[in-house]
Amino acid sequence: MTNRESTTSGTQVDLRYLVHGMDCTSCALKIEDAVEQLGGAEDIQVNYKTQVLELRLDEATTPRAAVEEKIQGLGYRVAPLV
Repeated sequence: MTNRESTTSGTQVDLRYLVHGMDCTSCALKIEDAVEQLGGAEDIQVNYKTQVLELRLDEATTPRAAVEEKIQGLGYRVAPLV
């Protein structure tokens, strides 16, 4: 996945983030659960070994800034991957 607009809907985007501090399975599950609770997030994949979060997001429902704020609220630093 890349940070680009999906062709299936004008508001869906595929996003990839580097999540600093996500270094165990428990961290990955906490992030996955938090992102799942946001409306419009699907196809969520979290890899704690590479510290990468990938997801498809409907930005008409939830803007990407809300995802970033949610992760930061859990105590992690997040940066988009291109």
